[in-house]
Amino acid sequence: MSDLLWYLQRLEWIDALDILLVALIFFWLLYMVRGTRAVPLLRGVILLIIIVTLLSGGMRLRALGWLTDKALPALLVAIPVVFQQELRRALERLGRAGALLSRPTGDRATLEQTLTTITQACHTLAERRHGALIVLERDAGLQELADTGVFLNATITQELLVTIFEPHTTLHDGAVIVRHERVLAAACVLPLSTAFLADRELGLRHRSAIGVTEESDAIAIVVSEERGSISIAHNGRIIRNLDAKRLKAVLHAFYQPVLERAWPRWAARARRAFDRGRKNTASLTFFTREES
Repeated sequence: MSDLLWYLQRLEWIDALDILLVALIFFWLLYMVRGTRAVPLLRGVILLIIIVTLLSGGMRLRALGWLTDKALPALLVAIPVVFQQELRRALERLGRAGALLSRPTGDRATLEQTLTTITQACHTLAERRHGALIVLERDAGLQELADTGVFLNATITQELLVTIFEPHTTLHDGAVIVRHERVLAAACVLPLSTAFLADRELGLRHRSAIGVTEESDAIAIVVSEERGSISIAHNGRIIRNLDAKRLKAVLHAFYQPVLERAWPRWAARARRAFDRGRKNTASLTFFTREES
């Protein structure tokens, strides 16, 4: 106890900052591998290191200690190889977080119309129980996945999406990739999720939707042909059993920085005051005509 107090008395603010940064790094790494197959593997590696350290240091086993010292550099090289997918996913998420620092660009009216079109198409497909998988490209490009399908580059419409996923058409088996307001490609092949999914009701479309959102910042929408339900996946997570109203609300939440961008506060107040004045003028004109 006295030794601990002695260390605490000599602890400076730079030391506390150093400890905090190291703790944040470990927390970030553990958060990145949460829910993946790397968790039991990481748990086994940590347990093995603890056991070997206690045996070699506590019991003074020289041969085991020599083997541990020689094997440690090889272990440091093997860790990036074993956790290759998890490290890649963590670096991609870090890059996406950096991209959030810059304000998004885009036409709000066009984006609003695109989201409405996709929502209406999914509602129609769900009512008809036609399976569908729609991927919305964002900052991370999906050109490699688009090259696996049929190139369209067509203006997105409700009729086009419903026709593509008609069971008797050639393009219905696969994913549609949407870039801005255009359907980039159809019948695309997506990577499957490598994470363990406990829900056995999730089919191939749902696993593909989770898989593509694990490797990019895309948003994937799934329509189940068996249950006629709508699901949306993002960042390796999926939200199920949505109706058209909730789907549109979730999409607006994802694209909120773009939809609510632009107007400064003073301009927004002036615009609202102008709109109120125009409504009052229109109402006064209507009542004046009625009285005359």
